[in-house]
Amino acid sequence: MPGLYWMRWAPDNGNRPLPETQIRVYEIYDSIQGESTLAGTPCTIVRLAGCPLRCSYCDTPQALSFKGGSPLSIDDITARVRDSNHPLCLVTGGEPLAQKPCPVLLSSLADICPTVQLETSGAFDINTVDSRIHRILDIKTPGSGEHIRNMPENYKHLRQGDEIKFVIMDRDDYKWMLETIRLHDLTQSEAPILASPAWGEIAPADLAGWIIEDNPPVRLQLQYHKLIWGHEATGV
Repeated sequence: MPGLYWMRWAPDNGNRPLPETQIRVYEIYDSIQGESTLAGTPCTIVRLAGCPLRCSYCDTPQALSFKGGSPLSIDDITARVRDSNHPLCLVTGGEPLAQKPCPVLLSSLADICPTVQLETSGAFDINTVDSRIHRILDIKTPGSGEHIRNMPENYKHLRQGDEIKFVIMDRDDYKWMLETIRLHDLTQSEAPILASPAWGEIAPADLAGWIIEDNPPVRLQLQYHKLIWGHEATGV
């Protein structure tokens, strides 16, 4: 995209075990953060390769394979983020925590970037992550087909600076979100709760209407990057 500097690596065969100083990266690029309470902020996005989940609404299927992308050293990734000099870095995937060195990468990025966010499905223990990292916990709804992967024990580790995200496919998902918030008392975590309409599945106006009617402790989240560049654009 014009004005964006981004790069992607050709995949290798992915069969060799990586040393703990390396991690498999699908792409790194400069954009804005399209989601979360920091939406609109200039951001360097580090997308790791590989995810064991298969959500029905996944919008990055190209990053699902653990053989995708290429291995890079944590030092090289950190240097790339430092050179971008943006106030925000987002580590996403794939599922970042599926790669064992991810917490080391996050700590390294926190040393050089003012704000680092991690977007994770919550299918892995988030308590292994550096306290400086702002964790976005994407709690899977039944419509995703992967809600069985949610680890409720992660909810007790949420803290100020973290965020909770629900991607809503339909009215049933919306009701399930409200019940999950109530059942696990998620408002006590001080983490903002974001409800995001699944692209192409539900009209944002419908979800907004339900929120206005019920007044739950959530805020509507739209995906800025898709509104700006289109839902089929990649590397943005």
